[in-house]
Order: sequence, then structure tokens, then C-alpha cells
Amino acid sequence: MRRGRVFVLGLALAATAVTIAPAASADPPRPGTPDQLGVNVKVFDPSMPVAEIQAALDATHTAQVDNEMGTERYAYLFKPGQYGTAEQPLQIKVGYYTEIAGLGASPTDVVINGKVEVYNRCLADGGTANCLALVNFWRTLGNLTINIDGAGQDGCRAGANFWAVSQAVSLRRLNVTGGTMSLMDYCTAGPQYASGGFIADSRLPSTINGSQQQWLTRNSEVASWSNGVWNQVFSGVVGAPDDAAFPTPPYTTLDTTPVSREKPYLFVDGSGAYNVRVPEARKDTKGVSWADGLTVGRTIPLSDFFVASPADSVRDINNQLARGKHLLLTPGVYDIARSIEVKRRDTVVLGIGHATLTAVNGSTPVDVADVPGVVIAGVTVDAGTELSPVLMRVGKKNGNRPSSPTNPTTLSDVYFRVGGPHIGKTETALEVNSDNVLIDHTWVWRGDHGVEGFTDTERWNTNIGRTGVVVNGDHVTATGLFVEHFQRYNTVWNGEHGTTVLYQNELPYDPPTQADWMNGDVEGWAGYKVGDHVRSHTLHGGGVYVFNQNNPSIHTENGFEVPVTPGVKLHHIMTVNLSAGVVDHVVNGVGDAADMTKVGVPIYIAEYPAP
Repeated sequence: MRRGRVFVLGLALAATAVTIAPAASADPPRPGTPDQLGVNVKVFDPSMPVAEIQAALDATHTAQVDNEMGTERYAYLFKPGQYGTAEQPLQIKVGYYTEIAGLGASPTDVVINGKVEVYNRCLADGGTANCLALVNFWRTLGNLTINIDGAGQDGCRAGANFWAVSQAVSLRRLNVTGGTMSLMDYCTAGPQYASGGFIADSRLPSTINGSQQQWLTRNSEVASWSNGVWNQVFSGVVGAPDDAAFPTPPYTTLDTTPVSREKPYLFVDGSGAYNVRVPEARKDTKGVSWADGLTVGRTIPLSDFFVASPADSVRDINNQLARGKHLLLTPGVYDIARSIEVKRRDTVVLGIGHATLTAVNGSTPVDVADVPGVVIAGVTVDAGTELSPVLMRVGKKNGNRPSSPTNPTTLSDVYFRVGGPHIGKTETALEVNSDNVLIDHTWVWRGDHGVEGFTDTERWNTNIGRTGVVVNGDHVTATGLFVEHFQRYNTVWNGEHGTTVLYQNELPYDPPTQADWMNGDVEGWAGYKVGDHVRSHTLHGGGVYVFNQNNPSIHTENGFEVPVTPGVKLHHIMTVNLSAGVVDHVVNGVGDAADMTKVGVPIYIAEYPAP
């Protein structure tokens, strides 16, 4: 959970919703059709009554709105057409582990006349107070148009589409019209904190950022953007605010995105066949990929995918991959006792509905070979109860590292958890050894809370997560790198010519003593470490937060630790104290302490080294 400042824009009560889950078909699945996508995938058609669609979505929201650590997973897919009317708008609320997506070739092919929303969770006084979005994780929205219609909602809610979320929430390929987009829920009783987030490839109206502590908007268009707490980054965004006055407001703006590849998406073609569109990688781009028609890339028929469910063994999955199939993971939780091995170049592994792979017997659930063009998207990887060396490995350490600058292996909306729904143990969550890899939005989380019932000290000694991300490959780019609570360095970047666009980190909450939080003779481990030998590295927009709730006397010497060399440049970085503990310096002994006399007050450095 997180703490932070909030911009209070209004006050009202949160709405609630209702009941049920999609039913299984009695007919056997037909290859290459939605029938094989399983019982937790529902495909809507515009001919269906609005009330029927609304009831199904309300039912799942009721089941999922508080189901933070549950095992249920859902995907709701909309065929091309119009949904909702002026008389009966379709107003969708999205709970945990739920994906809402259009099945058009363009986001304009599916139109929701109504809303698609996430509200604060109100945790006190019978659901009327202490309203916040700090743990509104794990949900997905994409590839459709929202024509905002708040008819029937109260006056505070009516004009805006509310998306009050935090990490591991993806907004992609959206076209939002007819109102305002609000990334905070200002219609509930405070504190209204939020800790997101990510938008890509979207066309947005006036957008209220409000209480969001950090946010990355990439390759999009915005009519306007207001507010921001600590760390707001825009990369390749038409209409992005100017960052010349940094840190007031705290904006970081890149005119173009150095390397990008949009996430693959399902769509239905003119004959009714299901396909996956795989966008190509691009360099130095700005704006949405679909402005001039179909997003440039390749189309793969669904029949070329092995469509897996949790009942399928890893042996069967690997056999299908070896035969040349791509892999689509349907919603559910998969126990993975041996690695899913992705060996062929250009293989696509696409999860829908937050498909989750859980390590069993200390396995590495996903192992990607040193080949170019692999795309892993929409997958969550959980540590299991026995120690894994790594949860996802991309390329062999000290391998040949064959790669392609124009066709990078890409990870999109790939999330990691160590603890939370159950005990978790891993040395490293994500290890990238290949060159020319693109990490496009990941949240790598060692849980600061969960259902295990631990005290902080018990969690420190039981949920083992030493390092979040290790990058050994050269020319690796990360757009939206969120890494939190690991027990040593959260991120270690050893490769040359690396680039990160938005880094967000919280140091661990739970070290019991200073002795437990020592890097040799140094107090603590930096949230972001660039290897001492590295001569070229760039970071745009980085934040390291401290909240040593288990022992507020603990110190961390530096938020960032990098070699002092002209080719290593940090642009717009900060540390902040969330109410416990101390970070003595922002980077390499430079910058004031983020201590308990400055709670919620960021310590900024515009450029390191100073020009």
C-alpha cells in the first residue's frame, strides 16, 4: 500500500454494483474460434440487449471489486459495433483480474456509449470513508472507444470517466470522447490517494491526473493534462505539457519515444475469424499507432496459437511451441513446475484476463531463448513457496545474445509478484540477458501486504525476494518500469546503452533492523543501481520512496547509485519520505535527506551529473 498527497477536487459517495460469472458452453471448442477461450471469457455482440451485458459485467464487478488476492480471472471481449444508447448507456465497473477489450482492428470499431470505470475502495465506516485507490491493481482496458455518458449517475460522477487505479493496470488503444478522463476518484470521502500508472497508444480528452503519485503516458494524444503529485512522464505524446518548469509541476516530457512496440491484440476480421495483430517495433515515434489506419505489423490467425488453459501441462505447452505454435493463455492460475520454453524467434505469448503463472518446486516459469522478436504480453508470474532462482529469464547469462535492433524481444504488461496471495520466494524476479530487449510496462512487486497474515518481521524472513530486475543485456529499453519492496537492490542495470523512461520504486517496508538492511558497510541498498563498469545509461523520470514502517530508524544512503561518468545521465529524479525511515541522499551522496521532517515532500534533482 502507498501514501501520498492528494488534490481534492470534489466529494460524493462511490457507486456499487451487482452479481455472477459467465457460464460454460456445453459444445466442444472449435479451433480458431472464441469457443476455445474458456468459461471465463465472454464475447459480447452488439445485438445483445444492453441489460443483459450490464448484468453480466455488474455481477463480475461485485465478485471482484474486493477480491484482491483471489484466483478468479475474467476477460470480456466486445465484437465491433455500438454498445449502450442515450436512453440506456452501458456503464461498466472493472474489478480485480478483469480485462475489458474491443475486438476491432481499430479502437474506433467498438464504441461503448457510457463508461468504463474504477472507483476508490472505501475501507471505513461501512464503505463511506477512507476512500482510496492505493491497492486498485491488476485490471486491463483496451482497444475501444468510450463515448462518455454519465446519465443516471449523480452530478459529481456524470461528466467524467473515472479510472482510479494504481500499479499493474494497463490502458492501451483507447479513444475517449464526450467528457473528461479522471485518473482519481474525487467523488468519495478522502484521502483519495492513488499510485498509478500507464497509458499507451490512446487518444484522450482533457485528463485530470489529480492525486496520482506517478504516471507514464506513452505514444498518445491528450487534449490537456492537469495536476500531478511527484513523477509524471510523457513520451511521444501529442499535447503533452511542457516540462521546462520542473519540478513545479513535476513533469518530464520526451518529444518522441526512443523504442516502442504496441501490445498484441485480438481482433475479428471481416469474415468473422479471430486473429492476433502483432504491431512492429518503431523508433523515435510520437502519437497513436492507429491514426492512419491499421497499426503496422503482422496478423496471426488464432488457429496458429495453442490456446491453453490451466488444465494443460507445461509439457503440452512446450510441445506445441516446439511445433511452431504461438501461445495464448486464457484466464486462470497455472501451476508451472518446469519452464515454459520459448525458443523460436518471433514467438508470441499472449495472456488474456490476467493469466497467472505460479512457480512450483522452485521453477523458473518462463525461459526465453537468445532469439529476436519474441513478444510476451499480458502475463503475471508469481513466486511459489520454494525458492526460484528467477521467475522469468530472457536470454542466457553470458550467452551469445543474438538480437535485432529493429525487432526487439518485447515484454508488455508483464507483472511479477513475490508474496501477496501466498508465500513467495525468489532470488530475482526478472533477468534480462539478451541485447535489444524492450520492457514496455511491468510491475515487479514483492508484496508489502497479503493474505498470509504475517507481521512485517515474519514477512521479511519468509517472503524472500532479493532483487526485482537485473538487466545484463546491452541496448535494453524500459518504458514504465515499476519495481517495489525487494530486499537488496530493487533494480540492477549492468548492460550498456540502457534507457529507462519512468522508474518508480518503493524500498521495502519490512526490514526489522538496520543490520538487516546493510550493503556491506553501506546503509541500505539503492532503489536503482547502475553497474560500476557501465559507461552509457539514461534514465528519464525516476522516483524512490521510503516507508520503513517496521523500523522508522532505518537509513538508506542513496535512492540511486550510478557510476560517475559523462555517458550515465539521470534526468528528473527524486526521493520522498512516506512517513517512516530516511533516504540520506538522492544519488551518490548528492541531494538532501528525505527524512521524517519532510513527509510527502519530494527531494528533486533535475540533472545528474549537474550540467
